[in-house]
Amino acid sequence: MDAFDYFIVVLVYAEIAKDFHVSLERMAFLTTVTLMMRPVGALLFGVWADRVGRRVPLMVDVAFYSVVGFACAFAPNFSVLLVLRLLYGIGMGGEWGLGAALAMEKVPAHRRGFFSGILQEGYSVGYLLASVAFLLVHSVFGLSWRWLFGLSIVPALISLLIRSRVRESEVWETTRARVTRVGVRQVLFSPVVLRRFVFLVLLMTAFNWMSHGTQDIYPTFLKKGIGLSATAATWIAILYNIGAILGGTVVGALSERFGRRRMIVLCALLGLPIVPIFAYSHAAGYLCLGSFLMQVMVQGAWGVIPAHLTELSPDEIRGFYPGVTYQLGNLLASFNLPIQEYLAARHGYPYALAVTIVPVLIAVAVLTALGGEARGVRFGTEESSALRAGDRGPDADVRVATT
Repeated sequence: MDAFDYFIVVLVYAEIAKDFHVSLERMAFLTTVTLMMRPVGALLFGVWADRVGRRVPLMVDVAFYSVVGFACAFAPNFSVLLVLRLLYGIGMGGEWGLGAALAMEKVPAHRRGFFSGILQEGYSVGYLLASVAFLLVHSVFGLSWRWLFGLSIVPALISLLIRSRVRESEVWETTRARVTRVGVRQVLFSPVVLRRFVFLVLLMTAFNWMSHGTQDIYPTFLKKGIGLSATAATWIAILYNIGAILGGTVVGALSERFGRRRMIVLCALLGLPIVPIFAYSHAAGYLCLGSFLMQVMVQGAWGVIPAHLTELSPDEIRGFYPGVTYQLGNLLASFNLPIQEYLAARHGYPYALAVTIVPVLIAVAVLTALGGEARGVRFGTEESSALRAGDRGPDADVRVATT
């Protein structure tokens, strides 16, 4: 649901720019401020979740970003919309870490890979739903972009209803006495935990640049760079999000058998030969093929991440740790869209896409290969405690036999 609201801006920021008489380069900062504020939300809601549990902070977070997203429908000018998207970023920042921690702590260890892919591709489902909503609002009913933001309150209410029926994380209830005894600061500033934290921020920077670099500018590239109609561009967005859902689900499941790192590296490397079709095609068929295959690989790699990050996160700070590393990576990647728009204005959209995507795919593969994994680690035991992290080092592989 947070992806639904985020990608509404991606789909219509050219239309918003026209209404508010703002350049596309300046309009791109709507996504930048959202990404920049996400670490703030991850910090605030993550610390709260480690103290009181995952469930209540998650519901408050959903309610907050939903109200702010709905308010965007009434923004009178660009400045007000910019402030609202900044506030929205705080709410969006808290969502991923808490949701990933709650979900991964509840599923069986030997099924984390599959459910990791399902969870992460909720993001692509949100993008797909935003695309369908755009088709209905823009192409069928001929309404303005404001109606899209008005719709954001509906799925949020559904999300809150579902969350209200989810029980608290049993792992958190098991480990909260340990958290009280040790203290969050002592856990975080353990040398092993801190080194891993810095490494994961770098990894998430590359990951977020990879996803936003292949998604955020692409609808505008199809409309402004290729000259497709808004309807045709949106149908292509729907198609490549289907590819993303398939990729994330399948690769997430395969990571349970072949390893988290191997599947991420494979997806990143297979994405490289797809770049020419993805960025330099002009025929609609090749654009469909290139974008579909690219999102299979990009979101295939992402499908592993909820399991990968939560398994590398100590029990004592799992509400804080995966969300903040992920969102700090978002912060460092937040200028992706303005940079791509700047390059596109001077060298064209194909160049802007290729020159930003190729290095990032390589970075994802290299950083992932250098890191470690903790596939199958048992949450709520000494094995996943920060107190035992030093026994294996920040980059050691841990595989626990599960039946």
